[in-house]
Amino acid sequence: MLGFHVLALQVQDGAAPVAGAGSDVIRVIVQATPLNQAVLAILLLFSIASWAIIIYKVLIFRRSQSQTARFLDVFRRSSKFAEVQAVCPTLPASPLVGVFQAGYAELNAQFRLTQPATPPGTTPVASKPMLKSLNAVDRALLRAATAEINKLEKRLTFLATTASITPFIGLFGTVVGIMIAFYRIGTTGSTNLAIVGPGISEALIATAAGLFAAIPAVYFYNHLTTRVKAFAAEMDDFSLEFLNIAERNFT
Repeated sequence: MLGFHVLALQVQDGAAPVAGAGSDVIRVIVQATPLNQAVLAILLLFSIASWAIIIYKVLIFRRSQSQTARFLDVFRRSSKFAEVQAVCPTLPASPLVGVFQAGYAELNAQFRLTQPATPPGTTPVASKPMLKSLNAVDRALLRAATAEINKLEKRLTFLATTASITPFIGLFGTVVGIMIAFYRIGTTGSTNLAIVGPGISEALIATAAGLFAAIPAVYFYNHLTTRVKAFAAEMDDFSLEFLNIAERNFT
């Protein structure tokens, strides 16, 4: 029992400095030089912008994944491309919709070119639509997939920029803070911690702020880039499936 009482007293004694840590950080930021405050403001803007992009892209990718699953279910259950085309406007977030519509438009364009002309005054005869070039359909699917990947990757470069540049901005603030600390030592002729400590703590806060902005940006950039690669693989698989159906039915 005595050991538990001693441990409780130690926890209580150690809790007081932790509780005031937040206010100490705020006090150091308020008392920082205008240059370091400007550095911290820049890092804060980078952090806010990167978190906004992260939240936006996570929600968009989640919606795209859900609508892609629904689109594939409709595509594989339908017997005609026209039925799938009718569902496409209800699933705009799926990248497969753009790929399918490009392939479907190319098919219709080739069907119009290969349809035999009907003489005036005669009844048109129904004939099986035929593809003129399967490679042209493949190229249309490839172009659409590239466009969809560009949409998915939009704004992700800002996360990469944040991850690479914010540590250097924080390091710049740190170097400036250390220079100021040494200048104070030179002017006062004293190495007292009370004189040097505030400048060093101010410098280290800039480094911490740079890492605070960079670490989430690195993690989510890698995570979201992996999701984009997964969508690209799905589009490749879908394109092959689309081409197989077109080859079986229209050649």
